[in-house]
Amino acid sequence: MTGGYIEKSLSPQKSDLEKINSFTRREFDSDSLYIFSIELCNNDIDRDYEKFSVEALYQLKERFVGKTGISDHSMKASDQRARIFDTWVEKSDSKKTADGDAFYRLMAKAYMVKNEENMPFITDIDAGIKKEVSVSCSMAKSVCSVCGMDKRSGHCEHIGGREYNGKMAYSILSDVRDAYEFSFVAVPAQREAGVTKAFDIEGEKVNMTDIIKTLKNCDGSVTLTKSQVNTVLCHFDKLSEQAELGREYKKSLMQEVIALCAKAMPDMDLQIFSGVAQVMTTKELLTFKKAFSKPSGGDTVELQLRPEQTHNTNNAHANYKI
Repeated sequence: MTGGYIEKSLSPQKSDLEKINSFTRREFDSDSLYIFSIELCNNDIDRDYEKFSVEALYQLKERFVGKTGISDHSMKASDQRARIFDTWVEKSDSKKTADGDAFYRLMAKAYMVKNEENMPFITDIDAGIKKEVSVSCSMAKSVCSVCGMDKRSGHCEHIGGREYNGKMAYSILSDVRDAYEFSFVAVPAQREAGVTKAFDIEGEKVNMTDIIKTLKNCDGSVTLTKSQVNTVLCHFDKLSEQAELGREYKKSLMQEVIALCAKAMPDMDLQIFSGVAQVMTTKELLTFKKAFSKPSGGDTVELQLRPEQTHNTNNAHANYKI
């Protein structure tokens, strides 16, 4: 996703100083402050195959006023560098998102105090070294672009970045719960600086999709909260239940295919065919079921057992007529 970067330094206007001084404990003049504009995020598809809805950008616009700017999403007070005092949403007349929508971006103005501690940081901003930023926020919905399923409340089999019937799968983030901060980072999620979507670990729901994404992106150890551990265990329980149902279905399907084989080919050695059916996949069993279930007619269907599926007692593979 393009965006998520510091645009330029600004000369503060009177209206800017009024907004800034609403956050300070004493009034600051223009000579005491360093002001810059930022593209916080936009509605294009990012590296995680997620995008904000336009409505979410307008919700974030309200949420980010007064939020702090820090380094690398550090929660330490000593790493606070700046504060946002104004936000707005811009629409581009010439640019489109990767999925063809009109391009919108969330813009902001932030200020820093010109003091001895901050001057090296300000110099890095002016030199273009400190340029990329990333925002941290919490979203209530993550809707699949293919099937419309909200991944926060249900399971979706569509994998981000893959195409299904010509349509790329990605998640549309909407319904903002909160905005936390923006950070100066080196490699953000958005292609030029982008977005980091934070866990809402204090919320009512802990999302398994977010946990999996965090585990995949982690280079070292990971600490999970009790709520997150419970979510992982619940997810494994559901997978185990689904796997057991799958095994029961395959067993029932195999028995049905063997019975159909006995009816369609009474001369078949069912012991041999049962051994073959044991190693078939569910897809192969369904194919055989379809073949055996065809109405009998003048034409015959040839069934050839592969050599690797035959037993040693029958060295040559056999052709059977259905």
